[in-house]
Amino acid sequence: MKSILIPLAGLAMFVGIAFAAESDPCQQPSPEEMARAAGVSLPRLPWHVANIWWDFEAPVEHFTALEMDVTIDRDVSSDYNLYVSPVGIAEINGLSFYGGLQTNINGWATKESRDRVHRGKGAIFSRWSHDKKAPIGLGHVRVEADGLCESAGYEGEFCSVRRPFSWKAGTYTYQVVAGEREMVDGKECTWFHCHVKDAEGLVHEVGSLRFEGTDFTYWGKHSAFVEVYSTAKIPQSGIPKVKVTFGRPRINGTTVALKKVHAYYPDKGGPDSPDCAWVRAAGDDCVVEVGPIFKRDESQRRHEIILGVKTADLGS
Repeated sequence: MKSILIPLAGLAMFVGIAFAAESDPCQQPSPEEMARAAGVSLPRLPWHVANIWWDFEAPVEHFTALEMDVTIDRDVSSDYNLYVSPVGIAEINGLSFYGGLQTNINGWATKESRDRVHRGKGAIFSRWSHDKKAPIGLGHVRVEADGLCESAGYEGEFCSVRRPFSWKAGTYTYQVVAGEREMVDGKECTWFHCHVKDAEGLVHEVGSLRFEGTDFTYWGKHSAFVEVYSTAKIPQSGIPKVKVTFGRPRINGTTVALKKVHAYYPDKGGPDSPDCAWVRAAGDDCVVEVGPIFKRDESQRRHEIILGVKTADLGS
């Protein structure tokens, strides 16, 4: 048998790459390196690498609960800033909210503090004010014992609850459920509670937000997204290689009749992103595959997703 000699430097490089891939299943070259190789420029963070929209046949009246299943195929470390948002934006009676799982949650440790702290992996639940211009105070939030909160205006006036939760590879159900009512300044309001349920059935409480009103109509669509964001802790995050699967929206315990589902990859009008993801159908699920940066065919900047079938990876 003919022997093969590998120079020590080459062997070290090979072992280093193999070790890195084994220790970090999400590792890719830096965004700057991938952008140079693809001949593209990087927009400012945050990057919505993929957006999914489900268009309903009609709005849903008497809204009380939203559930979204999400599966993350590998462990994503807190060395990345990854936001998996099964509720990219939702509206009830014109009031908008959003939320999901993040690798690096941050916020204020108490309602009195304004010092930003970082707690690693966790879940968040946020809402905007009625017009996104009027400030919305922390009277609208209930924070869990070890949770965080925030009220600010850097992305429209919003308030938020966040809570540490060491999520990993697996399937989770993100839930927003109507709770008790409360009179505020002579007007009835409703507290909505956010939970994340894991595959073992353990429920992780995230926190609660107060909404004006008692009988709500959920608008005629739903969205989800995958985002790479920026924090003071990690201003420039890498793009993790990962596959994220979103199930169909369930409202008031049932899946909603759909008119259409489509994917959108923003590059003008934001939050813009380098092209590094594709969305495809897998039965009734939508699968987001995040990988290397590439140049997208502009005819595929927005494309329909046909549920009920399993489509091949669109590839790069």
